Amino acid sequence: MHDARLVREQPDALREGMRRRGKLETLGPLIDRAEALDRDRRLTIQAVEERKAARNTASQEVARRKRAGEPADELMASTRALGEEIARLEQELAATQSEFGAILLEIPNITASEVPAGDETNNVVARSWGTPREAGTVKPHWEVGEALGLIDLPRGAKISGSGFIVYRGLGARLQRALMNFMLDLHTGAHGYDERWVPLFVNRESMVGTGQLPKFEEDMYALRDDALFAIPTAEVPVTNLLRDELLDGADLPIAYTAWSACFRREAGAAGKDTRGLLRVHQFDKVELVRFTTPEESAAQHELLTGHAEQVLQALGLPYRVLLLAAGDTGFSSTKTYDLEVFAPGVGKWLEVSSCSNFGDFQARRANIRYRAAKGEKPRFVHTLNGSALAFPRVVASILEHYQNPDGSVTVPDVLRPLLGVDVLR
Repeated sequence: MHDARLVREQPDALREGMRRRGKLETLGPLIDRAEALDRDRRLTIQAVEERKAARNTASQEVARRKRAGEPADELMASTRALGEEIARLEQELAATQSEFGAILLEIPNITASEVPAGDETNNVVARSWGTPREAGTVKPHWEVGEALGLIDLPRGAKISGSGFIVYRGLGARLQRALMNFMLDLHTGAHGYDERWVPLFVNRESMVGTGQLPKFEEDMYALRDDALFAIPTAEVPVTNLLRDELLDGADLPIAYTAWSACFRREAGAAGKDTRGLLRVHQFDKVELVRFTTPEESAAQHELLTGHAEQVLQALGLPYRVLLLAAGDTGFSSTKTYDLEVFAPGVGKWLEVSSCSNFGDFQARRANIRYRAAKGEKPRFVHTLNGSALAFPRVVASILEHYQNPDGSVTVPDVLRPLLGVDVLR
């Protein structure tokens, strides 16, 4: 959420941010409305304060007249009228503030200056690692996965519907191996503090990280409880510190967590729906960092590097994209996407988004820190990244490490956890 002062003091910067995202046409009128509401809000506050001062003066005069035995009926009536007007103005103020706050929740973050303007066609390849296999030289992962008895797509669809996967035998064990490998790497080598978090969160948590109210239709919700299935562990992990005042000496704080993730929008418009490419439920290890504004950019590069090290350890060729403003997520000011190449489907597949949110989430979740005793609290900067999401990593392993006989060589780092060297 933006600082309310931005609407009042820098509305053109807010409009420029939306223009770079390609959303000025739809969000420009909201910004106009927010400016008008902010003016009304300040005028109403001033009117309330003036009338309260007048009522206090009148009340003191009523008391003086009563002590002096002088008539005060007319003045008492005036005092009551002021009270009624104050109540009316305060009701108007509450409605104005409510609408103003609702608009602020609908306006996405402003992207960093180094982020290219425009849509996804303006994404930039920042760097790459490894040599991808030639596209079309191996079978797609869903064919080899089913042939090896690792995944069962028909039964997943039977018990839950399309977009839900059943893993079998070594396929199921591969999920556990990936979870343990990633968590051990991040806690052991990268210094993250592990958390095991709920898979359902309340509305306040979803608002805190920016999923609500904007994306409510994409969320799975419990019918009889005000709870939502999490789309990513980012939500519960970030909200662990909601409404807390942190000691600046403790920053940066780094958490990692595994979770199942649930996304209703998977497979929208029929895009990339085959196999493991786009599913409604999947597993992921998440990285979340809380830091000072001064260290925010460096912490973003550090976190992205931690996600890259997972791919390097797995030996999977990848590239890092700096997303353009129009392709950057709602709450993010800057995002790197990590994409692995899957030669069986001939595509680069996103397996991680590493984002810097600035103080956008912290304002919504009220996460602050005090740098030193006596200093005014400031909002932290929050960052997170997938490290990594499992389905497309599995897809890439099954295609990148596929052998001519249809078997799949297991990456070295997974062999001790999986118990085999080759999937046959």
